[in-house]
Amino acid sequence: MKILWLWGALMLCQLANGQKTSTDPVFAGILRCKEDKSALANAMIYIAKPATKTYSDSKGHFNFQQLSPGKYQVRISLMGYQTITEEITVPGNAVFLLSQKETELEQVVVTAVSGSTKMKATPIAISVVSQKEMNRSSSSNIIDALLKSVPGISAITTGPNISKPFIRGLGYNRVLTLYNGMRQEGQQWGDEHGIEIDGYGIAKAEIVKGPASLMYGSDAIAGVVNLIPEIPNDSKGRIAGDLQTEYQTNNGMMGFSAGLHARNQKFYWNFRTSFKQAKDYTNAHDGAVYNTGFLEKNISLMAGWNNLKSNHQIQFNWYNNLQEIPDGSRDSVSRAFTFQTEESDKDDIRNRPLVEAANYASYQIANIHQNISHIRLYHKSDFYIGVGKINTLLGFQQNTRNEFNHPSYSNQAGLAVRLQTINYEARYQFPEFLGLQITYGFNGMYQVNKNRDATDFPIPDYRLFDIGHFLFAKKEIHQTVFTAGIRWDYRHIQWNDFYTRKNSSTGFYQQTVVPDTAGAILNFAAYQKTFSGFSGSLGLVHNFSSAVMLKANLASGYRSPSIPEIGSDGLDPGAHIYYIGNRAFKPEINLQADLGLFYTATDWDAHVELFSNRIYQYIFFRKLFDANGLPLEIIPGNFTYQYQQGSAWLYGAEASINVHPVKLPWLSFQQHIAVINGINTNPLTRKDFGNQAKYLPLIPPLKSFQRLRINMQRPFKKFTDLFFQTEIEIAAAQKRFYAVDQTETATAGYTLINLSTGFSLINIKGRDWCKFFISANNIFNLPYQSHQNRLKYFEYYNRQPNENSGIYNMGRNLSMKIIFSWQ
Repeated sequence: MKILWLWGALMLCQLANGQKTSTDPVFAGILRCKEDKSALANAMIYIAKPATKTYSDSKGHFNFQQLSPGKYQVRISLMGYQTITEEITVPGNAVFLLSQKETELEQVVVTAVSGSTKMKATPIAISVVSQKEMNRSSSSNIIDALLKSVPGISAITTGPNISKPFIRGLGYNRVLTLYNGMRQEGQQWGDEHGIEIDGYGIAKAEIVKGPASLMYGSDAIAGVVNLIPEIPNDSKGRIAGDLQTEYQTNNGMMGFSAGLHARNQKFYWNFRTSFKQAKDYTNAHDGAVYNTGFLEKNISLMAGWNNLKSNHQIQFNWYNNLQEIPDGSRDSVSRAFTFQTEESDKDDIRNRPLVEAANYASYQIANIHQNISHIRLYHKSDFYIGVGKINTLLGFQQNTRNEFNHPSYSNQAGLAVRLQTINYEARYQFPEFLGLQITYGFNGMYQVNKNRDATDFPIPDYRLFDIGHFLFAKKEIHQTVFTAGIRWDYRHIQWNDFYTRKNSSTGFYQQTVVPDTAGAILNFAAYQKTFSGFSGSLGLVHNFSSAVMLKANLASGYRSPSIPEIGSDGLDPGAHIYYIGNRAFKPEINLQADLGLFYTATDWDAHVELFSNRIYQYIFFRKLFDANGLPLEIIPGNFTYQYQQGSAWLYGAEASINVHPVKLPWLSFQQHIAVINGINTNPLTRKDFGNQAKYLPLIPPLKSFQRLRINMQRPFKKFTDLFFQTEIEIAAAQKRFYAVDQTETATAGYTLINLSTGFSLINIKGRDWCKFFISANNIFNLPYQSHQNRLKYFEYYNRQPNENSGIYNMGRNLSMKIIFSWQ
C-alpha cells in the first residue's frame, strides 16, 4: 500500500512538473526604446533554428515557451527602429534596447534586393525618404515630395498634379514605379499620365538609381521608385487614427485625408480616404494658367494577419482623378489665355475667345479634361519553411483613362482606354549556407488593353504576356560584401487588325470590328512579336573602416520597346501630340557602372557617387516639321512627334554632405548636388544634324540643393519637434539639349528659396496628438521654367511680343498642413 501511495505521489509530481513546462516561459524578454526607455509593442522576435517567432505586447514583453536549454540567435525588428541580432541563453531573461536613430546607411530597404537588408550592405545606389521628411516640405504630389531629398531624381511635369519620375536623365517606361513592391501599370508612356497613387497614405519611399532589371525585369532599366504604404504598428488592438487637412494658396488646393487602423499581435487592418481639389495655378509671368485644376479622390483598405509559419497582407485601392488639360493657346497681342469652342476641323487656334476671369477662380472642372480611374487589389505573403522563406505576390489592376477634348460634345471622350493587368511574383530565399545567401524567383504580368467609346486611337488593342526568372547571390567575407545576379526575360506582344470608320451622324471616327469593315480604315495592321534578353549585375561593398566604405556595381539592363514606341499612330488628346511609332524597333540594352565612396563621422557624413550608362538601341522622339519649316500638324492644333532609335551615353555624379554636430543636436545642414550629361552617340543622326543632335532630350541641368534646419525636441512643456527650415534650390542654365527640329530649346537657370516650420503638440501621456506644418515655396515669386516642364513648349507663335515662350512653373505658394492623431 505504501508503494502505491509513493507511486501516486511521484506521478502527481511528474504531472505538476509537466504542467509547469507547458505554461511557464523558458525565456522572457522586454523591449524598450534606447532613447526614452519606452515600451516597444509589436516587434517581431525571430529564431531561425528551430524556426519560431513571437511578438512583443503593449508593455514590450515577449516570451518563448518551448525551447530546449542552450544558446540561440534571435533577430528583433520593428519598423522605425534598428534591427538587432542577439544571442540568448535558455532558460533565462533579458532586456533589449532598440535604437531609432539609424544613419541613412543603416536603414533597412526592400527594393531591388533579394530581401530586407541594410543600405550599407548593398552595392546598388538606393535612397530612402521618410513620411516625416515629406511632411516637412510642401509639394503638390507624391513625386515632387521626393525631388528635394534625393540627388539624381527629377520629374517631367504638366502642371502641379502631374509629375513623372526621371532617374539620372531617364524616364517614362525606363523608370518602374512600384506600390509596395507591385509594379504600377497605367498607360505611363504619356507625358500627361501621372502616378495614380494616394500621397497621403505613403509611409516611405525607396528610390533605386540604376538598372534594377535583375529583380523587376523590363521597364526598370533606369531605376525604381517604390512607394510603401503605411502599416499600423501599435499592437494594443484598439482603433486609432488620424485626420489630415492641407491648404495651398497658389492654386487654392484643399486636401483632406482620414485614416483608421488597429492591430493586435496576429491581425491588423487599415482604412484611408483622401481628397484633393485645386483651381488654376498662378505665376508672376503668366498670371493664372488656364485649365490646370484637378479633383482627386482615393480610398484604401488593408488587412494583414500572421502566424508562426506565414505572414499575409491584402489591400484594395481606388484612385480617381479629374484632371484639366491645358493647351497653352493665347491671344497673340495680350498673351491672355484663350479656350477652344469648336471641333478641330473648324477650330482656329489663333482666333479663340479669351478666358473669363471667373473661370480662373473656379474649382469646377472644365469640359476639356481627363478622367483617370485606377483600381488595385493584391495579396502578398511570406511563408517560413525551416530557415528558408518564400515570398509571393498576386495582384490585379485596372486603369481606365478617358480624355475629353470635344467642346461641342462634352460627354464624348477623344481617348478612352482600359488597361487590365495581372501581376505575379514568387521568390525563395534559400537557407544560408557557408555564409552564402541565394535567392531564386520569377515574376511578370499579363495585360489586356482595350479601346472603348472614343474618337482618337493612338494605340491599338493589345495583349501582352511577360515573365522573367532571376537568381541572386550574396556573400560576406570579412569586411566585404559581394553580390551577383542574372536574369532572363520573355515578353510576347500581339494585336489584331484594328479598323475605324467615320460615323455619319457625329462626324467622329469610331472603332469597328470584323466582319463589319466595309468602308473602314485599317489603323493598325495585325502584329505579333516576342522579345527576350538577359540582364545581370556584379557588385561589392567594402568597409575600409567603421567610417569609410566603398560601393561598386556593374549592371546590365534590358527593356522591350513599349506599345506606343512600336505601334502608335494617332493623337493623344491629353498631350496634344500625334505619336508615330516604329515596328522595327529592337529592345534597349544598357550597361551601367556605379562607384560610390561614403564617409561617416560623429558630426558629419558625406558621399560621392559616379555613374556611366551606355544604352544601345536607345529610343527617343523628336518633333516633325513640314516643308515650310512649321510644326507638322496632322491634326490641327496638335504637334507631331516620331519615335527614333539610336544609341546614347549618360554619365554624371552626385555628391552629398550632412552635418549634424553632436554638441549642437538642434542643428543640421544638408547639401547635395547632381550633374548629368546625356550624349547622343548615334553616328547617323550626328552626321545628318551635327551639333543639333549632340545631346539627348529631357536631360535635367546641374542642380544643387541646400537645407538648414533648426530642430528643438522639447522647447516647451506641451510642444515637441519644433523646427525651422530654409531650403535653396539651384538649377543651372541648360544649354545642352536636343535641338533637332526645335524639339527642345535652351532653358535659363534659376534659384528658388523655400521656408518652412512646424511643431507637434503632446497630450498628458506624452504622445503626439497634433502636428502643424507651414511652408513657403518660391517665396520671392520668381518666374522660372524647369527644363523638364512640358508646358514650356505649349506655344503656337514663332515670335512673341515679349520674347517669352511657353508657360512658366508655379509661383509663390504658401502651404499649411495639420495632422490630428489619436490612439
